[in-house]
Amino acid sequence: MIPEFTTLSITLDQHVAEIALNRPKRANAMNEAMWRELREAMQWLDAEPTARVAIIRGEGANFCSGIDLEMLMGVQARIQDDCQGRQAEKLRRLILDLQDSLTAIERCSKPVMAAVHGRCIGGGLDLIAACDLRYASSEALFCLKEVDLGIVADVGVLQRLPKIIGDGHTRELAYTAREFSADDAARMGLVSRSLADAASLLSTVREIAAQIAAKPPLTVRGVKENLNYARDHSVEEGLRYVATWNAAMLLSNDLQTAAMAMVTGTAPKFRD
Repeated sequence: MIPEFTTLSITLDQHVAEIALNRPKRANAMNEAMWRELREAMQWLDAEPTARVAIIRGEGANFCSGIDLEMLMGVQARIQDDCQGRQAEKLRRLILDLQDSLTAIERCSKPVMAAVHGRCIGGGLDLIAACDLRYASSEALFCLKEVDLGIVADVGVLQRLPKIIGDGHTRELAYTAREFSADDAARMGLVSRSLADAASLLSTVREIAAQIAAKPPLTVRGVKENLNYARDHSVEEGLRYVATWNAAMLLSNDLQTAAMAMVTGTAPKFRD
C-alpha cells in the first residue's frame, strides 16, 4: 500500500516510485513534517518489493528551497532549558534526527534519483547529495546557502559533496554561498546531465529509472550497497566486502534468469 503524506505525494508504476515534494506554495521548503515523512517514505521504499527505483522531484516551480524558515526560527523555543548543557544536548539530538532523515536515502537499498528544476537551495542540496543519481533542467539554480544564515551546514552536504564534486569546489560553494547553474553543476559532476527544460528532465529521468527497474533487483541493491561501502573504505576493504557479498548473493534466481535471457535472446523478467 502506498502511504499518504501531508508534504509528499507518491506514485508507483512499473516498479518506479515517484516521490514529489509537495509544498509548492512554499517552494517545497522542508518543514518538520517533510523531514519526518522523507524518512518514512524511504522506509516504505526499502520495504516495498514492487518498488525497484525511486525518483525524487518537486511540485510547482522549484525543487526545494531548503529548510522552512518558520521551523528554523522555532528551534530556540523547542530546545529551551534552564541548563545550558541540556539545551545543547537537545539541539544535538534535533540535528542528528534531521541528519538521519536524509541518511535514510542512502540507507534505502533501492537507487534514488533526484530530478531538479527551479531552485535547489540549502537543505535541498543536502537532500540531493544523499541521492544515487542527480539530473537537472537547464534553468535550475543551486546554492549551498547556510553560511549566509550564520549556520555551519550540518545535515550532510559538507560530508557528501566533497566525494561527489571534490574538496575544492565544495569549499568555494560553502564559503561563498554563490548560486550556480545546472551547467556548472554538470561540469562539477554534481548532476549527471543538464536537460533543456523541466519536461525533458522528467522524461529523461523516467526513462533511466525504467532501465534500472528492468535490471535484476537483487543485483541492483547489491551494487548500491557496495558502491556506498567502497566510497567510505579502502580499496582492499571494498574488495573483501564485495567478495563476501557475492559469496552470499551471487547464486540467485536473478543470475539464472539473466543467463537464460542472454542465451535465448529474450527480455528477462525478474521477481520483485
